[in-house]
Amino acid sequence: MAGPRRERLVAFIWGFFALFATGSSTAQVPLIIWSSDGLPPLASPAAGHIISNDQLTSYLTSAFSSGSRTVLLFLQDKLSKEDFTVFGGVFGNKQDSAFQNLEAALQSSYSSATLPALEWSGSSSILTLLQDKLGVSPLLVDADTLSHLSINTSVSNLLLINLPYCTGLHKSCKEVLHGNDEIIGEVLNFMKTKNVPYTAIYTGLQPSRVVSEISMPSQPVGRSLLQSVETGVKPPIMFNVSGSPCIMLWAQNISVKVSNTGQWINLATQTPSTTGSRCDNTNAVLVLNYNSQYTLSFMMSRRFYPVSARNWFTLDSVQLQYQGQSLSFIGSRFLTAPAEYSFHCQSVTSYQEPLLVPNSTNQVTSQWQLNLVDFQIQGFGLNNKTSFSYASDCSAFFTPGIWMGLVTTLVLLLILVYGIHMITQLTTMDRFDDPKGPTISVPQTE
Repeated sequence: MAGPRRERLVAFIWGFFALFATGSSTAQVPLIIWSSDGLPPLASPAAGHIISNDQLTSYLTSAFSSGSRTVLLFLQDKLSKEDFTVFGGVFGNKQDSAFQNLEAALQSSYSSATLPALEWSGSSSILTLLQDKLGVSPLLVDADTLSHLSINTSVSNLLLINLPYCTGLHKSCKEVLHGNDEIIGEVLNFMKTKNVPYTAIYTGLQPSRVVSEISMPSQPVGRSLLQSVETGVKPPIMFNVSGSPCIMLWAQNISVKVSNTGQWINLATQTPSTTGSRCDNTNAVLVLNYNSQYTLSFMMSRRFYPVSARNWFTLDSVQLQYQGQSLSFIGSRFLTAPAEYSFHCQSVTSYQEPLLVPNSTNQVTSQWQLNLVDFQIQGFGLNNKTSFSYASDCSAFFTPGIWMGLVTTLVLLLILVYGIHMITQLTTMDRFDDPKGPTISVPQTE
């Protein structure tokens, strides 16, 4: 990778930490995980969102679900986001960074994930969690015992590397962090020399900086533009093939109503399974199986259109199944986007200006309704990305409000032009009557 590109990547990593540095006020530690084999995708958390221990447990469960693993746990006495923003060479100056080996490892790893704000609940929580997931006890490793270490890759291994943090006895925190970074580089080079696949985690026993929470008055003071703010955003639903994202879907609300129940059910509050989903270069099917006996299937296809000289994907249909009955909704021509984009629409419904039309005239199934709020989907062109591509929105550019503004502006412009034209057509008399001089006589002819 070229030097300027590497510097931009490093600046982005530490800038990412800087973005979250002022976003929360509870005790938290950052966690960085990278692997030489591969990791499941992790959606980028919203600004200020703190990853809970349950979320970390769920992610590590999916990461260590199959096969034996060799895990390297670099556990520093103290660590906070501010350590990266202060000593990490935020402006891309790699000579000024105290984490050069860590940056190189993230850059050369097969996959990596960054948790800028992980909920801190105790000094041994991450170590205990890894022991439970791997089923092995940790082996303490240092620079002296590293060269004599023998690793059996047929079983899981948990190698613990303790790293110090700066105290009053040290010259500076930057020198201590730089020394820890050298230890990380030595361990990773040893694993590379022995050709041992590994998963590495770098975090802290406790935060090095804790910002005290500011107490807020119980009564609101002054005006408030936002009455309520959501502290977190749920991740999108992803279907992976060989560990890489293939289909992504997100919706604020997925409401269905069938004739059997006669009431709306919001499926977005449930976690579905994607069993039965499939995707390739031309067709993609996302199947969402819910515990409440509902199943939603999104059928998408990709085609090349010579007129536009590019590939487009369309949401051909959505199938709703409930207790052995099913109804297919045909997608309108507006449910389309370039193949490398995602599709977004604020409202996709089967009623009231429907974009989904029921493919049945049966009286019972015609009472089934589907409503998707703030809906976004992408079935092609993800290319191992864990976030949506640029969204093509279903709403037209010239909305009724824009048309009203254009027409009003045109009318005012015509009035202005007419007024200027009238002013330019005004003329004056050739001669004027002077009261001090002789009067002007106008001869009359009969």
